[in-house]
Amino acid sequence: MDLKNELKELSSTLSQQRDEIELQLHLASMEVKDEWQHAEKYWGQFIDALGIINDDTKEVSAELIHATKVIGDELIQVYKRILHSFQ
Repeated sequence: MDLKNELKELSSTLSQQRDEIELQLHLASMEVKDEWQHAEKYWGQFIDALGIINDDTKEVSAELIHATKVIGDELIQVYKRILHSFQ
């Protein structure tokens, strides 16, 4: 699987986890809410970078693709921690 497709799949997973968290966030502690706010900044960066990567009219560097993957992987870990706190 090439990196663009991997990022697309990662985006789908993150979006689903993000939706789950938003549904449960009103019951969360302040610590979890703070972590969520921090993660939201990275979510914005991730989505912005994906927009550039998926725009066929723009030349995309390997560095941008790699950095986006790193942000996505970090978001997966943050979302897992937040979801685990709801259990």
